[in-house]
Amino acid sequence: PACEDYDMWLKICAREPVLYVETPIIRKYGGHADQLSRKFWGMDRFRIKALHKLLLGDQLSSRDRRSAAAMLARKARIFAKGARKHGRPQEADHYETLAQTFDV
Repeated sequence: PACEDYDMWLKICAREPVLYVETPIIRKYGGHADQLSRKFWGMDRFRIKALHKLLLGDQLSSRDRRSAAAMLARKARIFAKGARKHGRPQEADHYETLAQTFDV
């Protein structure tokens, strides 16, 4: 239900080369009250889910798979710390286990 742009770019980058352009070519607007990022807590849950889904597929090169796994592990550890801090021990355990599974 959120982070669809993150999921989309993961899918695009898994299939096609993408280059970074330093010069801004679009005007980005954000911070509106109706944004999904204001609706859901813990937005990284959705990014972790998108990375996990990508890693379960077979479209990544071994180099990209290692990078995606490292990012998933990093995000899952950070999320687990936040979950533990906010009194969600079961959720913290889940994300710590996920991080260990994909730790490279």
